[in-house]
Amino acid sequence: MGNNRKRKNKDKLLQEFGNLKNDSFNFDLIERYFRKKDHSGTLQILADKTCNDLDFKELFMFADRTNSRIGQLYLYNKLRTIPPDSAKTEEKEKLIEGFISDADLRVNIQNQLVKLNEVEAFYITSLFQEEQVNPPKWFFIVRLLSFTSLLSLMLLFYNPVLFFVLLSVFIVNIGIHYWNKRNVSQYLGSIPQLLRLNQVAQELFKMDCFKFLNPNLQESIHVLNKIRNRMMFFKLEAKLQGDMEAVFWGILELFKILFLAEPLLLFAVLKQLNTKRKEIEDVFEFVGQVDSLISIASLRNGLTTHCIPKISSEQKRIVASEIYHPLIVDCVSNSIEVDQKSILLTGSNMSGKTSFIRTIGINMITGLTLNTCFASHFTMPRMAVFSAIRISDDLMNDKSYYFEEVLTIKEMITQSENGKPNLFLLDEIFKGTNTVERISAGKAVLSYLNRADNLVFVSTHDIELADLLNQEYELYHFSEKVDHQTVDFDYKLKDGRLKNRNAIRILQINDYPETIIDEAIELSKVLDGNSEKKVSNATDHIFSPRH
Repeated sequence: MGNNRKRKNKDKLLQEFGNLKNDSFNFDLIERYFRKKDHSGTLQILADKTCNDLDFKELFMFADRTNSRIGQLYLYNKLRTIPPDSAKTEEKEKLIEGFISDADLRVNIQNQLVKLNEVEAFYITSLFQEEQVNPPKWFFIVRLLSFTSLLSLMLLFYNPVLFFVLLSVFIVNIGIHYWNKRNVSQYLGSIPQLLRLNQVAQELFKMDCFKFLNPNLQESIHVLNKIRNRMMFFKLEAKLQGDMEAVFWGILELFKILFLAEPLLLFAVLKQLNTKRKEIEDVFEFVGQVDSLISIASLRNGLTTHCIPKISSEQKRIVASEIYHPLIVDCVSNSIEVDQKSILLTGSNMSGKTSFIRTIGINMITGLTLNTCFASHFTMPRMAVFSAIRISDDLMNDKSYYFEEVLTIKEMITQSENGKPNLFLLDEIFKGTNTVERISAGKAVLSYLNRADNLVFVSTHDIELADLLNQEYELYHFSEKVDHQTVDFDYKLKDGRLKNRNAIRILQINDYPETIIDEAIELSKVLDGNSEKKVSNATDHIFSPRH
């Protein structure tokens, strides 16, 4: 029976490796560790705004192949935290390769990790990231009542009158016992899971291949083992509340009330755990790292095309071959080489501009955090990532679309002066205002953001903007083919600015009245002529010797 269960479990783990996780995602819990972790020393913490722009939650659900809640918490933090260097990358890559090639090794480790897949495991982080419940000032009374109960019980046979003392104390103890139940309930999930976490860490640390992750981990495991016996009470309490063995539970409750065992044990354990925060976090991060590395192995195993990025010291240079967006089914891949100039994309709606910008941002993030890119080759510098893609009116705060955009881009301008290399991703800059001011302000801002070691990927419908920036930005475009009654997008990146405009043609194939089409064509010719003159004059002004 046991062998059949093991075989089925192994087959299940083998089948799931490389596939998407069939699980629900509670991001309120998944983000717990990230939200409260000290991130000092990192290159960047991805802002909520950037995460929203790049569909980060969907990216995480795609990348997450962890086996435990510990690994899930750790992986989420890892994916949102760009490190300052590539510490221990070679050793971690050897582990990932081993997980892919050695199924037995991987399954043995996964069997340990799945022990920590209960929802309660999310709350382990509260033991080292949050303030613990403190005993009340009158807690000395608890000790006094417990001692009185013990002494009365011991002397009861010599003096039966003490029964009334014992009964009186018992009645008082009932109130204190059930007052403390709320405190105990806060830890019925986390402390039993901590016991299990420490046990899993101990088993994994026996394997030499993991020791480089934290050579001193055994000390932390040993420290937690010292208070293991006291913590076992919470494991028993959680089991009884789950199974409700009535008789045993009733006897135990009477014992706990009589001697106030729960509050005494609870605050004794919390006092010790409060001094062991570093050790708990060490054990947590060790198991989280192991699980996240298996998750990366599973992610790569399920991809048709991926690569390990080359992190270059050469700034303002990106080389991407066959790069694609991992969340777009059958995504068309593209290649691009960025060398000292930023990138400006033109093209119509739905042609692929914004998706390509997101593709670059996502690959930059996964390359720097998971050492994995969705491309056949990707060379990049280590950069922080900022975006202004998905902006909307903030009606609750009475902010217009344009004002929201102004604030977002102002933050980019501030970050561009931080002395670090930055990647700025923008979609249709200043589209919340009129054409003349949009082009003027857009040109000035994009020139400013492109300074120093910063790179910008920006899309625009304004051909004039492309002309004004052609000395600072490489121009690319996406285009569509308009046939008799169809519009076909190939989603392929092409050199240069967009030359063909098909907006009016699309109106025509959708049976707009001929008078509208004719007037639109005539007006577009006039406006194009005026626009070319204005851009020529503006360019002469900007690049004249006086400027």
